[in-house]
Parts: sequence; structure tokens; C-alpha cells
Amino acid sequence: MFQNSNIVAEFADITHVMWSMGWDEKNGGNISAILTEDQLSQVEQVASPRFVPLEHVPENMVGSHILITASGSEFRRVRDSLSETLGVIRVETDGYAIIWGFEGGNKPTSEIYMHLLSHSTRLAVDPHHRIVLHNHATEVSALSFILDQTDQAFTQTLWRMITECLIVFPDGIGVVPWMVCGTEAIGQATAAKLKDSRIVVWAYHGILATGSSIADCFGLIETVNKAAKVYLSIAHLPHQDGISDSQLHDLADFFKVTPRWELLEK
Repeated sequence: MFQNSNIVAEFADITHVMWSMGWDEKNGGNISAILTEDQLSQVEQVASPRFVPLEHVPENMVGSHILITASGSEFRRVRDSLSETLGVIRVETDGYAIIWGFEGGNKPTSEIYMHLLSHSTRLAVDPHHRIVLHNHATEVSALSFILDQTDQAFTQTLWRMITECLIVFPDGIGVVPWMVCGTEAIGQATAAKLKDSRIVVWAYHGILATGSSIADCFGLIETVNKAAKVYLSIAHLPHQDGISDSQLHDLADFFKVTPRWELLEK
């Protein structure tokens, strides 16, 4: 049964972990995964899929099968209501068909455009891409009230906080100023940032990460949020400037990563 598959178990685990960390209150947060052929073979597809029309479907997503969390799903309940809070959709040119899950008339998260556009953009950059994970990491959200809402401000500040940051996210952080969530517009703005970075912060809202696995995405957000927490702990105190530009270059040389150095420009 697909409900007992590894990928569903990962969704059940990570949703509960993020809720327990305070990062997904009520129905906050959403996750999606492009299924592999092996994973899709485990899905017991319904005989008559429910079709939902959707405009402007990215061409390279047509034919994909995506496991995604439901609109209004509460992450603390996902592991106890898998077939209601999760579903598999088949992406078509003019919408999507629900082929598994979403029992009780449920449907995908309202951020469906963000997920489709984000997957589309990252696949063009990284053929191993599979996951989009969004939550309301507390310290990251708080940081958007303090820093300028630019890629440079967020990346510079966090690269200087903890040594591992440059190594973990050398491609930096994209920042989208506040927009109404759930719209195609915020999906497009997010996708534009994902051309250059795997991580995007939504001001006054939260963060999303993309990658090849749930563990990969969660690790990115953990690292960003830890650095944000360090900054918030010391920002009001007399403090050092943190890791210097020359030290960041030393890190990149030693760990053989290629950062987006333009993000250090003022």
C-alpha cells in the first residue's frame, strides 16, 4: 500500500517534527515531492480521478506525479490522517487529476502554484531536484522585520553568523518581500529567486527550501534558522562583525564550494 510507503512515512515524520518545533502552527506549511517511477508504482490509483482545472501549468511539469499536503491540513494530525491530509496529483496541461488520497473532498495546498512553479524552475537547474518544503521557521520570520528584505542583506548577515552557513548554502538566500500568499504571483516571484538559490524567505511569513530529499530541505532550513537565532541573540548587544570576507573566501577554498560572491556586494 502506498500509505505504508517510505515517502509517505517521511511526510508523516517531518510534518510532526516541524509542528513540534513550532514551525507549522494550525494549518501553516506545506510540502510536495515529485514521485519516482518506483514510488508511483506503489500508488493505488482511483478508477475515476477528480480533475481540478488550473491555468498556466508549467510545460515541463505536465505528466509529473506529485505527493502534496492538503489545503487546511494541520501538521500535528498528518500522521494520524494520511489519506485525508495527503494526496497524489497527476499534472496535466490544463490542471491536475487527484489519483490518490485527499479523502473527504480535500485538495492540494492553496500554494499549488508555488509548488508547481518552484519544481519547474529547480528541475531546469538540477535534474535531481524532487522536494519543495515550506514552513514558518520562527527566527527566520522575525529576521524579516529587522533586516532589509534583500538577498544581499539576508545572505551576508547569515553567512557571517556560523561557519557552516557558507558551506551549506553557498548559493545564498532569495528574499521575496511581503505578498498575498496562495497566488500565482507569489509563485512566480518565488520561482524567479529559485533560479539562483535553493532557499527563499517570504517576508513576514516563513521560508521554503528545495532539494533532492526531505532531509536535505529540512537541513537547509535548520541551518538558516539557527544562524537567524544567533543573530537575534546578539544584535542588541555590543558584538563583533562575525566572519570576514577574507575568512569566507578561506572557507570556500578549503571546502571547495563556489559561493555567489556578488551577494557580498553592498
